[in-house]
Amino acid sequence: MPRIRQADVEEVKSRTNIADVIGERVALKTAGIGSMKGLCPFHDEKSPSFHVRPQHGYYHCFGCGESGDVYSFLREMDHMSFTEAVERLAARIGFPLHYEEGGGPAPETSGRSRLLAVNKAAADYFRSQLGSPGAEIARRFLGERGFDPAAAAHFGVGFAPQGWDHMLKALGQQGFTREEMIAAGVVSQNQRGGVYDRFRGRVVWPIRDVTGQTIGFGARRLFDDDKGPKYLNTPETAVYKKNQVLYGLDLAKRDISRGEPKRVVVVEGYTDVMACHLAGVTTAIATCGTAFGSEHVTVLRRVMGDDSANGEVIFTFDPDEAGQKAAVRAFAEEKRFNAQSYVAVAPDGLDPCDLRLQRGDSAVKGLIEQKKPMFEFMIDRRISGFDLATVEGRVGALRSGAPIVAEIRDRLLRPGYERVLALRLGMDPADVHREVEGAARQARRTASQPQRTYGAEQAPEQQVAAPAVTLGSLPPTPQNARERDALTGFLQYGHRVDPELFVRALAVPFHHPALEGVRVTLEGTDRTKPGWALTVVETAPSAYATLAGELLARDFPARDEEHAVSSINDLARQLIIGALLAQKNQLLGAIQRVPADSGEGRALRMQLRDLDAQKARLTLDD
Repeated sequence: MPRIRQADVEEVKSRTNIADVIGERVALKTAGIGSMKGLCPFHDEKSPSFHVRPQHGYYHCFGCGESGDVYSFLREMDHMSFTEAVERLAARIGFPLHYEEGGGPAPETSGRSRLLAVNKAAADYFRSQLGSPGAEIARRFLGERGFDPAAAAHFGVGFAPQGWDHMLKALGQQGFTREEMIAAGVVSQNQRGGVYDRFRGRVVWPIRDVTGQTIGFGARRLFDDDKGPKYLNTPETAVYKKNQVLYGLDLAKRDISRGEPKRVVVVEGYTDVMACHLAGVTTAIATCGTAFGSEHVTVLRRVMGDDSANGEVIFTFDPDEAGQKAAVRAFAEEKRFNAQSYVAVAPDGLDPCDLRLQRGDSAVKGLIEQKKPMFEFMIDRRISGFDLATVEGRVGALRSGAPIVAEIRDRLLRPGYERVLALRLGMDPADVHREVEGAARQARRTASQPQRTYGAEQAPEQQVAAPAVTLGSLPPTPQNARERDALTGFLQYGHRVDPELFVRALAVPFHHPALEGVRVTLEGTDRTKPGWALTVVETAPSAYATLAGELLARDFPARDEEHAVSSINDLARQLIIGALLAQKNQLLGAIQRVPADSGEGRALRMQLRDLDAQKARLTLDD
């Protein structure tokens, strides 16, 4: 059966008001800020427990637990297929759908070779334009980042001139049709059928597969009047699948496979890859407009070899909150590697490109050599929000950190990390060992539970079933109430929260495991994409999915949206201040254990003053 293009699926959903569709079957009434409710259509009830949030395109019943988006509603109510649901809604709003024939690789005779030819021709065109008078801004951009013409040539960097049809005309003169250029993703088509250059006024990097064939492009905005995204990539095509592509792998694969140990360095951007390679770290690669995921692991394992137990995968992250979030995502995929994984955190907020520019090639090499084991990094991150000066804080940190150690497969490594955790917490190693063993047993029990199944068309990854946590099952403590309300506010009004507060508050670990599970999922979700709150519900661990849905659907305690936003910002400040106070208590304890006039003592007091200053700023903003 032909598949509907994914971009069309998302566009139809974004244009459809879920309350209008559900309202044709259920009498919905306003119920709190941004919420509507009515009697559930999926089970009999006397009091309404079925909530709809139009802004998020989501519904949830607190009675029977049914939840989903507008497509799942139609599928459940009318017993139709996913495709039929999309077609019905598209017809409802008058949106023309585009289809992809088949689901497997396109035969060469059907155009794959032509798509590769289009991309090659486009790469040649971009590269030739880098020397044109209009590309001065692109050459200056590269030069300011330490890349000379030879470096640009080595990586095939080019320039897309301003204008709407330069690429279209250039490739058309070479015999390529508009349909082929659209299919390759180098031009776009509007709803009226007009075709125009996708990349305009940008510096352009060719994205190659592991064999060196150009399959797509990444481009950075250069002009101030360009209102498009800072980075723009080729859309998904028959040859370009962003979840399977790693920028720079064509250049790095030889040194990766020949290294001893085999080493891969995962950085965050095109210029970082360039900087690493030019600095001598020739095994650097990067994802292309998406988070590092399981399919990237598969690609790397093929390059490293299945016998790569002695290999190293080093992730470089900025020390800011975005970098911390990327680290969490990377850790989620760590167990898929045979190789050992590490984290290298750039100093002073410098990425590899800036680090090379300011401190030279040796600093980039030094960054990689100062790597920290991924498990140690994650342990430190997990326990960072607890007050280790108190018994309760140490116990909470142990319960939070033990599952990390329990995930270590290596029988010789795990006892070592138990000792690391015990040392961090100042606890008896025997107590830490018992907690780790308990976490490991719980993980095995969870893994042995029957798996949830899905329809073939939905086909998400199967998730392990576990007893569902709900709002009603949370212990009624002030701490849980604060974290519950914070998550509710973040999910419902995250787009209205002060961005800096939002990111900092999301980095604070929560105390209840279920609320922590939802927080980690929210922290790891790309919040630049429409419908991200629903994505949190859909990607949360199965035991916490119902809780995530309830948090998104429940009424936030405020009389109107403005008061809700104000209250949520206050909650964010409270979370951050709580974390700062925990750090302060740790510092006070550490200060008492070192001589006051020692260098370490002075450094600790400086850190203490910095924490007090941060707290004061947050209090003034309150």
